[in-house]
Amino acid sequence: MPSADTPARGPLSGFRVIDLTQFILGPVATQILGDYGADVIKIEGPGGDLNRKIGPARHPDMAAMFLGMNRSKRSVVLNLKRAEALEALGRMIEKADVFVHSMRPDSAERLGVGYQAVARRNPRIVYACAPGYRQDGPFRDRPAYDDVIQGESGITGIAELAFGEPRYMPTVMADKFCGYVLASSIGMALVHRERTGEGQEVQVPMLETMMSFNLVEHLWAGAFDEPQGELGYDRALMPFRRPFATKNGHICLMATSDAQWRGLFAACGRPELGADPRYATLEERSKRFPELYRLIAEEMAKHTTGEWRSRLDSADVPNGVARKLRDLPSDPYLAETGFFHRYAHPQAGPMITPAIPVHFSKTPAQIQCPPPTLGEHTRAVLSSMGYSDSQIQRMST
Repeated sequence: MPSADTPARGPLSGFRVIDLTQFILGPVATQILGDYGADVIKIEGPGGDLNRKIGPARHPDMAAMFLGMNRSKRSVVLNLKRAEALEALGRMIEKADVFVHSMRPDSAERLGVGYQAVARRNPRIVYACAPGYRQDGPFRDRPAYDDVIQGESGITGIAELAFGEPRYMPTVMADKFCGYVLASSIGMALVHRERTGEGQEVQVPMLETMMSFNLVEHLWAGAFDEPQGELGYDRALMPFRRPFATKNGHICLMATSDAQWRGLFAACGRPELGADPRYATLEERSKRFPELYRLIAEEMAKHTTGEWRSRLDSADVPNGVARKLRDLPSDPYLAETGFFHRYAHPQAGPMITPAIPVHFSKTPAQIQCPPPTLGEHTRAVLSSMGYSDSQIQRMST
């Protein structure tokens, strides 16, 4: 893995990002920007990002949660309660392309890094944040985390329809998805800036972003001006939609087209069902998904996962094994495609990190450097701005 001093590659090479984020959403976004070539300078207080303390760790302040979303960044410690440190941040902003934070808007204003203040120092800046709620509404300053947004956006509500009780998805879905949206929105704003020279503020409200994500299919009958039925995509919500149990595990499959369903029926030893008027067309099948899924479930239980994969592959029916988390690092396909990168972290020791999934044919992305130790690049960055050792010591404590 390259070090922070290695020249960056990737489509965002040459752009500088000042990163005042912590927890999950913001760090996910800025890690994406760093992986794609941006010089991301992560500003941390003397105590560091709270995620440095969450999860297993071999080295102080380098816990698993932090490692998962803070590679391809440099860490600079600034105590922003000190006027001198706040001025140093302002000088960094003047030379940056992007400023992104994870504070509530009123907190950013009090600190002196609201949009207007930052834009006065650098009118070309792309200023980005992801508050819990729209900033033109009554909830503009309410705090919000993943669990809250999963509930308010209806994610727990669709779980209730499917499973009989409200549940969180067992992943920090809102934070991660909004982090990806934040990163892509910053990229779009940079395209505009490069075309026009005009900076701007980018806001990704978590509630509205997740609600839009949730309602892509689940708005369903609500898409019509006049009531046409209940909200919620019925196929996704029915209790039979789950990995199918085989003799020795579980398999996931999905047939959509008429040809795929004919192939699935044939693989199940029931080719006659492909010509049955109840199942021959998408319109008729969509009326009978519960009985179809029950039928498929009964057939899947008769053979092993390996046997079903062979049958379904031969019938060109999309399918895959329901893998367990613990099996992913040793999965043969992931090993062959190099999905997991092994590297030696200078302080934390031997490590594993997922690969960058997106391929660029002309500007290949790469992991720029391992997750930084707290303040690892403070002296290098601040001394390059002309600060003395004594000034750096005062600003970082």
